[in-house]
Amino acid sequence: MPYEGDNMMGVKRTNRSAALRVLHENGSMSRKRLSESIKLTPAAITKIVGEMIAEGLLTEGSLLPGSGVGRREVMVELNHRAHAALGIFINLRTAVLSAVWLDGSVIFSEQLAIPEHAPADDTVSSLCDRLMTLSAEHGLQREEILGVGVAMRGLTSDDARLVRNSFGALDAFDYPICDRVEARTGLKCVMSNNVRALFAAQMFLSKDHSLGSQFFLRCEVGIGASFSIGEHIWLGSSGQCAEIGHIPVVKRGGKPCSCGKTGCLETIASPSAMLRDARELLSAEETPVLWRLAQGREDQLPTLDDVFEAARSGEAVIAALIDRAVEALSAALKSVIYTLDPGKIVLYGHMFDNPYYLSKLIAEMREGVDSSHSVPIEPSRLNHHLEDKAAPLLMVEDFFTCGGLA
Repeated sequence: MPYEGDNMMGVKRTNRSAALRVLHENGSMSRKRLSESIKLTPAAITKIVGEMIAEGLLTEGSLLPGSGVGRREVMVELNHRAHAALGIFINLRTAVLSAVWLDGSVIFSEQLAIPEHAPADDTVSSLCDRLMTLSAEHGLQREEILGVGVAMRGLTSDDARLVRNSFGALDAFDYPICDRVEARTGLKCVMSNNVRALFAAQMFLSKDHSLGSQFFLRCEVGIGASFSIGEHIWLGSSGQCAEIGHIPVVKRGGKPCSCGKTGCLETIASPSAMLRDARELLSAEETPVLWRLAQGREDQLPTLDDVFEAARSGEAVIAALIDRAVEALSAALKSVIYTLDPGKIVLYGHMFDNPYYLSKLIAEMREGVDSSHSVPIEPSRLNHHLEDKAAPLLMVEDFFTCGGLA
């Protein structure tokens, strides 16, 4: 195993990074408490804080209340508006362009459609140009922008610079998206898989680091997941850790999956799969409840909430479809529990807002799981509120990791 030492600049970055993260998680603190929190000497903290105040990264605030004589301690806190970060969140047919301040508060957000089969360079150039236009319209100055975070559907390279396979989002393989974004915007670019970016944003904004590990499950069009150990997202040996949606669950006769295989979990248990299967059954005779719910719409097609409502109302064929999806997803999650032993499973996606579906899933998860493997399973408190924050927060995280230094 190769080992590397660290020079003085590396130590400086590490110490500054620790200070930034502690202040982000705890708000304003005295220098003394900050020193105790990251186990540095008061002299070291005084120097670090002084440098970051001079740079505009920190500000001094109120005096710490005290009852004795002598000098009262001055609180320091992050200047959240010292910098902004831009982001591009790319899904299958849509992209979200956004910007946030250092605390994750949104400056702007806009969703755009991505043309199908357009050349990747054309798509990325168009997104970059619109992002920079939005940035200028909202008064962001080039010197205050940290860079661009890209949250990308699909598989990424080990160095997080290439999109290996976006499964239809971009019309290219091994696409050097970071190089293209940097050339088009003149800004630094960092990139991550979109589900990992959502999970990283969940941890950054919830500030929940009390658990040893968490499993993050996202179900929107398909099924994606991410897994953390401590405060770090685990990538796995091939960078594809937690690809739970592509576990094969149908041995023969399974439906084709976006990954190229057939019979994946995603083809049965994803929102798009449940909706597709229900629409294939739709008729006034076989599914009268679902048929009635769909009437009056322009396309006369049911939504996923209609599907859940039909199942809840006792439409047997639709209820059986939902039961099959719930059982398949539950079985996969039980394997996660017994294999990884996470401290919590976090559910992310609109379908987890539906009480009928969520109660079915939670009830099924209790079956066959002993008390020693009872894991909290809950929808994210930030459910469907992370898509406009996840991509730019990749850039904020990079900035914090670098200790606020270039």
